[in-house]
Amino acid sequence: MRAKDENKEYIIRQKAIEMIVEKGFDGLSMQKLAKAANLSASTIYIYFQNREDLLNQLYIKVEAEFEQDALKDFNEDAAFAAGLWQQWMARFQNIMKNPVSFMFYNQFRNSPLIQYRKMEENEFPNKMSAFVKNAVARNEVIALPAEIFWAMAYGPFYTLVKFHLDQANMAGKPFLLDEHKMKQTFNLVLKALQP
Repeated sequence: MRAKDENKEYIIRQKAIEMIVEKGFDGLSMQKLAKAANLSASTIYIYFQNREDLLNQLYIKVEAEFEQDALKDFNEDAAFAAGLWQQWMARFQNIMKNPVSFMFYNQFRNSPLIQYRKMEENEFPNKMSAFVKNAVARNEVIALPAEIFWAMAYGPFYTLVKFHLDQANMAGKPFLLDEHKMKQTFNLVLKALQP
C-alpha cells in the first residue's frame, strides 16, 4: 500500500470542489479529477474509496472547518445581540476565506447525493442550541421552533451573502456586501426576534 501524501490529498480535495462548483456533480468523475489534479486515477483511490466516499469526505471536511471558524471565541452565554452578530461575522469571514468551499457545501447539502448525517453529539449544534436557549431564558428572544428561528436569524444573512458572491442582486444590479448593509439587516433581524 502506497503512503499518503498530504499535499496530494489537498490537491485532490481542492480540484474536486472546484470541478463540482463549476460543472456540477455530473461533471465529476475520478478520471476527470485525476487529469485536473495531474495525478493518476489510482492515486485518488489511495485517499478515497470511490466517488461517493470522496463527496462525503469533502462535505465532512468543509463542514468541520466552517464549524471550527464559527465557534472560535464564541460563548453560548453571550448576550443574544452580541452572540448573533459574532456568528454573522464569523460565518462571513469563513465564506470570504473559502467562497468555493461554501458554494460546494450548499450544492452538496441541497442535493440528493447527501448520505452523511451526523448521528453523534456534536459541539457546534449543542453550542448553538444552548446559546438560543440561554437567550430565551433571559427573555432576549422569543421562543420559536428551530426552523423558524434559523430562517429569521440566518436566512437574511445568507441571502445577502449570495448576492455578494454573485456580485448582483435579484434584479441583476451590482451588489457588494459591506458592514453597513450587514448591520442594517442585522438590526431588522433583532427586532423581529425580540419579545
